[in-house]
Amino acid sequence: MAVLDTIAERIIKEQELVIGPLAWSEAQKVSGLQVAANHSVTIENSDPKAAVDQLVAQYERLFGKASHEVCRDAVKGMLAGLAPADVPVSLR
Repeated sequence: MAVLDTIAERIIKEQELVIGPLAWSEAQKVSGLQVAANHSVTIENSDPKAAVDQLVAQYERLFGKASHEVCRDAVKGMLAGLAPADVPVSLR
């Protein structure tokens, strides 16, 4: 699993703690993001960073700025291992 796949999955799981199963339904609406029945996540997009940005935007659109902060907090430890250019804009 690629790092951004893991980041997307962690964001969804953290959102699930806040909004319940709706987090998975909303993730399925994101273009280029594949959510399997077992809740594994794969980014199938030529620009994986854009898919993560879209995921964060999907939650923020529905639930506001607090939702964006939940996303950032969920993965802040994972971002330390990425080069700045590899971090999606929404998570900076």
